Amino acid sequence: MQHLLPRRSLAALLATPAVAHAQAPGWPNRPIRLIAPFPPGGGVDLTARLLAEPLGRAVGQTVVVENRGGAGGVIGVEAMSRAAPDGYTLSLTGAGTITAGPHLRRLPYDALGLGHITRLVRMPFILAVRTDLPAANLTEFLALARRGGLRYASGGPGTSQHLAGELFNQLAGVSIEHVPYRGTGPALNDLAARVVDAYYGDPATLGLIQGGQARAIAVTSPERWPLLPNTPAAIEAVPGYVAENWYGLAAPAGTPDALLDAINAQVLRVMAEPDTKRRFDEAGLHPATLPRAEYLAFLRADSEVWGRVVRTGNIRIGD
Repeated sequence: MQHLLPRRSLAALLATPAVAHAQAPGWPNRPIRLIAPFPPGGGVDLTARLLAEPLGRAVGQTVVVENRGGAGGVIGVEAMSRAAPDGYTLSLTGAGTITAGPHLRRLPYDALGLGHITRLVRMPFILAVRTDLPAANLTEFLALARRGGLRYASGGPGTSQHLAGELFNQLAGVSIEHVPYRGTGPALNDLAARVVDAYYGDPATLGLIQGGQARAIAVTSPERWPLLPNTPAAIEAVPGYVAENWYGLAAPAGTPDALLDAINAQVLRVMAEPDTKRRFDEAGLHPATLPRAEYLAFLRADSEVWGRVVRTGNIRIGD
């Protein structure tokens, strides 16, 4: 079990000579900026806001969420990567910005070389469709897709939603057209407005489904999802199809390992608190934190998976 450091131990750790040159003594002694690299309204933004308050309380400083959307999350992660490696600027990350992104285009940062802290949450995608789509279930949706003409939205080129859709196309033998948006919020809005046919959504899509503005056709986990118990897993109709989404936390490259380990310990402790865990679970964002060594191994394995999807689909995104 990961050893979680109390605040007394954290302060002592950060005062050691090995890291004292890298940040102000007594970190944190001022507010921490947490970049959500997508606009408000999606799962990344929700994750950042659910984390900010309890983390700020744990470390004794305000954690300020800053939305920096664009380029499928790359703009926000780049902004974090250019900040001082002192623990005061962090960013949420995901497959599109870390493990799949490097296979798609040249990124303005070394994705696996950032100061990775931990995975925060994991969850299935929800294959949601517009309310008037003439498909009542996944089998009918597949039949409609095979006739052609369907379009699915994502939060941007190279995002996890985009690649979940590409993997579905590959395994189901269909060609649903990808329509990228500048963030998950705008994509959700156009699904509700019936501008697009489908969306491989994060848990923020639950609001539309519960409000009658979209319909859930499938989830992408290996089994049915407790939050949508009557919705089948896509693997029931598309053999081999599993695509789980995740969000992580990172700092700029060059952040001292001791500081990254200390932040990891605080985040793991906060995410395990019963009230915090309940809030994430209710939002469909299931806490799935990892010690740093395990998280780095996870990132390498995830990169291999999405690299295969990108190569098979011959996907290219302009620099």
